[in-house]
Amino acid sequence: MGIGAPRVLVVIPCFNEEESITSVINELNQLRTASDLRFDLLVVNDCSTDRTLAIIQKLDCQYLNLPVNLGIGGAMQAGYKFAYRNEYDIAVQLDGDGQHPADELPKLIQPLLDDQADVVIGSRFLTKTGFQSSAMRRVGIRYFRWLNQLLVGQVIHDSTSGFRAFNRRTLAVVANYYPDEYPEPEAIVQFGLYRLRMLEVPVQMRERQGGVSSIGSGQAIYYMLKVTLGALFIYARLRSKTIPKPA
Repeated sequence: MGIGAPRVLVVIPCFNEEESITSVINELNQLRTASDLRFDLLVVNDCSTDRTLAIIQKLDCQYLNLPVNLGIGGAMQAGYKFAYRNEYDIAVQLDGDGQHPADELPKLIQPLLDDQADVVIGSRFLTKTGFQSSAMRRVGIRYFRWLNQLLVGQVIHDSTSGFRAFNRRTLAVVANYYPDEYPEPEAIVQFGLYRLRMLEVPVQMRERQGGVSSIGSGQAIYYMLKVTLGALFIYARLRSKTIPKPA
């Protein structure tokens, strides 16, 4: 992308990712050097208790250091607010645990550049290649696919994917409100009610390269219940509002 190209910010949420964050940032910087894709990096440190902050302070990236732990939703909204207020045209979520290969980034950005979508979600399940998550989590993801279709009439195969990109129209929405605890599946309902164009693209993912998932195998049922309640809350909250049609 040359002079006048859209400004892109990659937002990397981090909580105790000392084992993986260096390789994530280095991989992104290598992509930026080896390709004509231009983007800035913003790490959002969500009050990590390990060496994450000390590590990112030495890396080639911008960072926000949150004073209190806000969870993944709060960390991402901080990044989205930063992107919106600093007039970025596109913001990409790429997790700090190493699951999202940097070379898959162009697949998420290109549909936004082509004005084919407002929200692009990287899906593991369209071609079923790469790491496919645990069996229990796949059950939950299929359930969320059904729930989203029921509430907003949109089929999203990988609604828990944290590898996604938003254009400026979507940034205006999420800078104002974004689900906090389990934002990825709940936000699908939000986007559907705002009539934002959602598109899934096939990507390969890896197993996390370090750290511990916030959702253990024993928490799967609790996670599904919490997300269901969150999605229903968003649905009820937004259905009562008059949402302007996208320009």
